[in-house]
Amino acid sequence: MRQTTMAKPADVTRTWYVVDGNGQTLGRLASTCAHVLKGKHKPTYTPNVDCGDYVIVINADKVEMTGNKLNTEKYYNHSGYFGGMRVRTAKEMKEKYPVEWVERAIKGMLPHTKLGDVQRGHVFVYAGSEHPHAAQKPVELKVRG
Repeated sequence: MRQTTMAKPADVTRTWYVVDGNGQTLGRLASTCAHVLKGKHKPTYTPNVDCGDYVIVINADKVEMTGNKLNTEKYYNHSGYFGGMRVRTAKEMKEKYPVEWVERAIKGMLPHTKLGDVQRGHVFVYAGSEHPHAAQKPVELKVRG
């Protein structure tokens, strides 16, 4: 008889991955990052334990969207006050806020729970090609597509 192994938080070993967003599609990049952040690429994946790895996304300003989504996709924020609705298009987000644009896409694919809050803290997004995490010796992660 085989036994299902459940990962313990103390037994998790974490790896650092770096993803180059140059020419990548936003959704495919975000789903690959979320897959690694959750730890689903590991054989010891346990849904209720943070067994994911760290992800560094570089060149966030060079991430693409297919079709006419840059003009039609909208991002909403509300301050909580009357008339406090702010609407931005994907084109505006890409030009002015590329880091937030990619972070929002990854956040939407992670669980919206306390565990998801911890996993969201393991992603680092940078607009340029430089990042300050060289000491962690990140491994390159390929995104299909």
